This record gives sequence, structure tokens and C-alpha cells, in this order.
Amino acid sequence: MNPPVRQVVVVGGGSAGWITACLVAAEHRGSGTAAVLLVESPDVPTIGVGEGTWPSMRTTLRRIGIAEDDFIRQCDASFKQGTRFVGWRDGRDADAYIHPFSWPLDYANANPALRWLAEGGELPFADAVTPQAGVIARGLAPKQAATPEYAFAVNYGYHLNAGKFAALLQRHAVTVLGVRHVRANVAGIESRPDGDIKALALDTGQRLPGDLFVDCTGQRALLVGEHYGQRLVSAADVLFNDRAVVGQVPYADADADAIAPVTNASAQDAGWIWDIGLPTRRGLGHVYSSAHVDDETARRTLRDYVEETSPALAAESVAYRTIAFRPGHREAFWKRNCVAVGMSAGFIEPLEASALALVEHAAAIIAEQLPRDREIMAVVAKRFNARMHYHWQRIIEFLKLHYAASARDDGAYWRDHRDPRSWPESLREKMTLWQQQPPWHDDAPLLGELFPSASYQYVLYGMGFRPRYGAAKAECAAQGGSQAVSGRAREQARRMVALLPTTRALVRAIAARA
Repeated sequence: MNPPVRQVVVVGGGSAGWITACLVAAEHRGSGTAAVLLVESPDVPTIGVGEGTWPSMRTTLRRIGIAEDDFIRQCDASFKQGTRFVGWRDGRDADAYIHPFSWPLDYANANPALRWLAEGGELPFADAVTPQAGVIARGLAPKQAATPEYAFAVNYGYHLNAGKFAALLQRHAVTVLGVRHVRANVAGIESRPDGDIKALALDTGQRLPGDLFVDCTGQRALLVGEHYGQRLVSAADVLFNDRAVVGQVPYADADADAIAPVTNASAQDAGWIWDIGLPTRRGLGHVYSSAHVDDETARRTLRDYVEETSPALAAESVAYRTIAFRPGHREAFWKRNCVAVGMSAGFIEPLEASALALVEHAAAIIAEQLPRDREIMAVVAKRFNARMHYHWQRIIEFLKLHYAASARDDGAYWRDHRDPRSWPESLREKMTLWQQQPPWHDDAPLLGELFPSASYQYVLYGMGFRPRYGAAKAECAAQGGSQAVSGRAREQARRMVALLPTTRALVRAIAARA
């Protein structure tokens, strides 16, 4: 039999479930090819500690039809232009660098690292190759208040309240895109003779038949993990972090305090702390390895950070909670007529905020390639699994680079990370190759790379890496002439700084035009 795919059942809400439901419904609205239903438990709250997105979220919001102003106002959102890493290189006071979202100038045609290295590499790499570093350094917004929605002067994503974001997506999915919403717990799974899922039995007594089931049930992975037995392929031998203690910190003056235009990632003895600025508060989290530090010490580290960064606030007044996770991904993401999205598919650590980007990427593939029948589904599933496996391996490799390139030698956590035996083979090979040539297009060859080679350059050279064989002046000339690589970037930054508002001012202007 080759039955048609007419009913898509998304199991689980949150950002993963509602992004998937919205993208599938928006792509197929009015076509009559597939109806979308989302069932979520009324007993599972959204974590909502503050979330970072990539610029891809602008495309996602446009595709599903949400106005940017509405999103900013309803999700307590702000603008994110990248990540500032503090203390990752050697742990000294002046140890900081930027990984911005904008690519280096002329990156498609000329490798800026060649010129930067040949010129001595004295100016911080990001400052030398993109004006966005200068914009970030001054706490400015990525555009003016009059700039059209989703357009920009420098590339950006968002910081947002995850709980409010899920609520906005839910309202939009149900009222605009026609997604059917059911609140109930899955009590049982009914299978077809061939092993496909036929229907879900709910604790309300309802029965939900479907043709394609999307598992967005978080780490439990109710369908792909518990039902289909797709094991979690651990990444703990490469990326050690498996805990996070989180908290929310109010501003001293919510109307005037600056909103950071980047995620601040501060290295600690056995992990790192994220600091995300929303319009009304900051979301903090200490990500750490339980093999290198105990929970109470990790919690005390975050309290100390709160005392340091918010001296007017009593650190003990913050409500802290600890979240455990297993770093890794499923051995198969799409099994028979079930596909996992979000934490059901896997989770590593929040470094570089890849979680929501993976959700967007997976959901977009499902929406764009939604199989019309079961025979086509088998082909789509095979391609989906291959692509997602590739992306997970690249994410693991790229995140490990942040640790492998470090010169920190002040504890077992950093020494273990720097040990090449804990590196993926692909990273060992690249670190060897980069001794003579900088990363460029061959290091991220696919059109749909999640982390382009520019990201490798920002981290590699931000971390202080210098090749054994430096770039020659002749290579510099061949890559774009004798003009200093930093000239145009700094001139563009100067012009932008004179015109762009602060992040707080832009958020305030958007709120005022409601």
C-alpha cells in the first residue's frame, strides 16, 4: 500500500513544536494537501530562561507571516548580533573576542585571513574584517527605527523570552494558519502492521490518527526514542557539559539600563556562563560538566557572577534551578512515519545557540519536502537523516573548536578539552591543515552549512590561533591588493556608529508605535 499523507500530527508544543506546525501549515495552507494538528501536554511548562536565535529566525518569522514589531513586543525580544567570548583564550583580564553574525567584507571573493595574517594580525580579527564589531562594541542596534522590518545595517538574530515566543506561535498557528490544537497527554500509541504509527490514544479518551508524526516531546523523545527505540548517540566524550544552573536577573533600571547587543559567554573553571539581555531582564545560565565540578559549586559560581554584574541586587534573591541534559543526538531522526525535531532529536550545549537554528532547519525541510505519499516519505526520510547527521557532526566539531583552540591550563576541565584525543578526527585534521592555510570555502563546502567558514575564522583567530606558516605578502596581494584589510571595515563602522541608535532606544521605539 502507498497511502497519501493528509494529516500531520505534531506531538509537543514549545518553540520546536509550534515552529514546525507553523512552517508546515504556512507552506501548505490552501493547498488541501495536508492538515496540521498539534497535541501538547498541559503538564509540561516551557523552560523560558532566555533564548538566543540566529539571523535565520527572521526568515522563519517572515515565512509564517508574523510582523517583526509584533514579535518584538509580544516576546520581550531584543536584537542579537553575535556572541562575545570572555576568558576563553587564556583567562586573563583583557581576554575577549567577538563572533559576529555579519560575514567579513568581500568574503565570497577574497579570504580576509590571508591578508590579516600577512599584515601581522595585530588588530582583533573581527574588528579588522567587519564593521559589525565596532557597532557591537558601542552597544548599538543593528538598524534604525525607520528601517523596514527584517531589514538591517548589520546582520542580526534575536534574544527572546521562550515562553512568550511559544505562546505567540500558538496563537498565530491556531487563529491565522488553521492548526488544530489539542491539550492532552499521550496515553498510548497504535501501530500499523508494517510498524508505522497509526494513531495516538490520549488520556482524554480521544484518538488521533495521522500519516506523519513529528516528535517534539523534548528529551523524553516519546515517539522516536521510547516507541521506536532510536538510541541517543552520546557526544559526552567530545563536549563534556551536561548541566546548567539558570536564573533571571532584573535590571536596576528597566527603562534605562543598556541591553547587550550580543550574548555574553564568560568562561569559568569548569564551564561557562551565558548572559542574555532582554528588554525587561537578563537571562543567565552556568553551563558546566558534572564530571569536573559539583552542583553546589556551579550554583555558587553563578551567584558570584550575579553579585559581580548586578551589585545592587541580592544574589540570593534570584531563583536558581538546575537542568540536566545528555549531550548527543538520535541515531536516526526520521524513523518510518515519525520524525524528531528539537530536543527529541538531540541536544548538545547552548554554546553558539544552535538549538533553535536546528529546529528551524529541520522544520523547513519537512515543510518544503512534505511527502505526498508513503513511498515518497521513505526517500525524504533517508535524505533528511543524512543531512541532519552531517549538521550534527559539524556542530559538534565547531563547538569543540572553542575549547580546542584555548590556551587555558588552569584546571582539568580545560586541559581535558585541549587534549587532541577528545577532538573529532575532522577537527584534528583541520587544526593541522590550518597551520599552513586559513579556513575558507573548502572547510564548509555545502550551500546549507549551519556554520560557514567565516565562523571558523572568527573563533579560530579570536582565540589567538596563529599558524606555523604565516601568510606571505604575495598571498595578501593576490587576495585583493595592498590596501590594509581593516581600512574599509573601520570606515564603515565609523559611519554606522554615527547613525545607529542604542539597542534600548530601538526596542523603545518599536514599543511606542504599537
